[in-house]
Amino acid sequence: MQIGRKRWIAVVATGAALTIGVASCSSTDVTDRTNAAFDTSELDTGINPCDDFNGFVNGQWSAQTQIPDDESSYGVINQLRDESLEVQRGIADRATADLGSADENSDRRKIGLLFESAMDERSIDEAGFSPISSTLDQVDSIASPADVVTFLREDAEDGGALLFGLTSGADFQDATKQIGFVEPTGISLPSKDYYTDPQYASILDGYRNYLRTSLELIGVDDAQASAQADQALDFEKELAAASLSPEQARDPATQYKLVTVDEANVTMPEFDWRQYFVEQNVSPDEGFSLADTAYFTQVDQLLANAPIEQWKSYLRAQVVSRSADSLSKPFRDNKFEFDKQITGNAAQKDRWKVAIADVNSAMGEAMGRLYVAEAFDPAAKQRAEQLVGNVLDALKARIENVDWMSPETKQQAVDKWSELMPKIGYPDTWRDWSGLQINQDDYFGNLAAADKFNHVYDLAKIGKPSDRADWVMTPQTVNAYYSPNDNTINFPAAILQAPFFDPNADDALNYGGIGSVIGHEATHAFDDQGSQFDGKGNHVNWWTPADTAQFDSRTGKLVDQYDAYTPIPGMPDVHVNGNLTLGENIADLGGVNASYDALQTVLDSDPGAAAEEIGGYTPSQRFFLNYARVWRDKTRDEALLTQISSDPHSPASLRVNGVVANVPGFAEAFGCVPGAPEANVGDQLVAIW
Repeated sequence: MQIGRKRWIAVVATGAALTIGVASCSSTDVTDRTNAAFDTSELDTGINPCDDFNGFVNGQWSAQTQIPDDESSYGVINQLRDESLEVQRGIADRATADLGSADENSDRRKIGLLFESAMDERSIDEAGFSPISSTLDQVDSIASPADVVTFLREDAEDGGALLFGLTSGADFQDATKQIGFVEPTGISLPSKDYYTDPQYASILDGYRNYLRTSLELIGVDDAQASAQADQALDFEKELAAASLSPEQARDPATQYKLVTVDEANVTMPEFDWRQYFVEQNVSPDEGFSLADTAYFTQVDQLLANAPIEQWKSYLRAQVVSRSADSLSKPFRDNKFEFDKQITGNAAQKDRWKVAIADVNSAMGEAMGRLYVAEAFDPAAKQRAEQLVGNVLDALKARIENVDWMSPETKQQAVDKWSELMPKIGYPDTWRDWSGLQINQDDYFGNLAAADKFNHVYDLAKIGKPSDRADWVMTPQTVNAYYSPNDNTINFPAAILQAPFFDPNADDALNYGGIGSVIGHEATHAFDDQGSQFDGKGNHVNWWTPADTAQFDSRTGKLVDQYDAYTPIPGMPDVHVNGNLTLGENIADLGGVNASYDALQTVLDSDPGAAAEEIGGYTPSQRFFLNYARVWRDKTRDEALLTQISSDPHSPASLRVNGVVANVPGFAEAFGCVPGAPEANVGDQLVAIW
């Protein structure tokens, strides 16, 4: 989970329809839909579901599935993402074909121009590194710390974020208003540990080689390229030493510190913060957040003490690296050779996928508007709204019925629940792109123009009221998220499809799928981070000390459980980090419990439906079958190691087995013996919400 600004949101992944309230399908309808909605022949009946539920549901699929060469993992979310990409490809292809007749300033024409320029690989390759040559010339001309500061300011004005970047976000102390947040961006590897931990030594060497080759590709001779790469890496190590670990960064207290410009200048006397804001058209008289003090102090020390040639080596390497995917083939190949050490990918993405990613980076919501018009059934939004209401009601009941919380804190939790705001499908008001200029045959220029346009758009929010209707994700994204600073749960259109959300499926499958996602995002409001914010999105403590101690005791058991997992075969010393993944694990557990309760309420209204089996499985069993199916995933070891070191989400297999083991309804549904691997009891059973 991440809090508040654009990167502080809690997502369901690293990714229904329903007859809500009553089960309205006749047995004939249900029987006809059985195989289409869930093919039980995929189950590995040689595995006891009480021993390994993920293996029972997904084992056969995993054994038969090959991860595509250009993917680090593959599963249900990837499949749905690919379907979304194909729809977007069709939109972009048609927009390109119709350029001659399209409205000159329409979003569709801009998408066509951008996609066409991104697909022109020949021109991109012929350009070499000329698109960044002027920026490299600026780096070469640096002669003093003052020149470094000027370069950083000018780069930020164009939307760049070397060393740190400025974005808008809700004030942690008053979520009704937007302020600026300045955040570290100076290290490139997944976490600070990669710069010092021996287990990542080969990746660090690979990164050094990547930097060296990057410099060689812009004409630096071999000896100098090697020396400059060493300088750049040593510089980055200094930044990493002062950076937060992923686990530390999960603490909201590390993500907010309101300062004035004068106070920021005391922290960084070598840097003129007033001018930094003025050149980005942001009032320097407004307070802003500069939270990661140790990092910014380190930057200031480097400005004061690091040799100018080392600064130039670092900046030169970073300018090349941040643009590598948009430069000619040698740069793209060099970046891929390094990236595959982290991802395990065996091939680069097809050009059209890169082009669609560029369109989404530049004009994501514009593409989203066209995607919704073509691929999203408005009726799905209404049905999803009903399902959201049912799951939220179940979560409220669980909060009201917990036996470990005082009435005082419980009332505060219910008050926060009452202010949760669901957003489903797409924004009510679409963003205006009329000010963005996209030109034919100027790929890199188009990306640069979009970067600046989007940066200006974002910073214009600073000093204005917060808008809870704003979306962080685009409608075409297969994912969902919770935002603590506005207390909203958000479900983009692309996730509202089978197997998460299927109008032709029985209620059990839909509650196990999208219902659990809804419960997951809503539970984030009450996980170890979200519980530090009130219903309006302010970072305040609404807990009594005794209730905090109870919460910490219960979540501590979940930390211990996940700490014990070693999910990479052949690497028994690599454990999941239970503290890093705690928020997502709480949300997974709470989401399944709430959605399962909501399903039981539906079934209670029709005892016949509750007893009816489909494909040999009861509704309660089918709930869990689909929950496991939506987390179907196969991941390369390299990517899994990266995830464990830096991602707050647990591996997919544990989002199944680690969760159902703590859900009494699962053990009851499958008749598990108490104490079985998937049926925790006593002190081993974690019960939070």
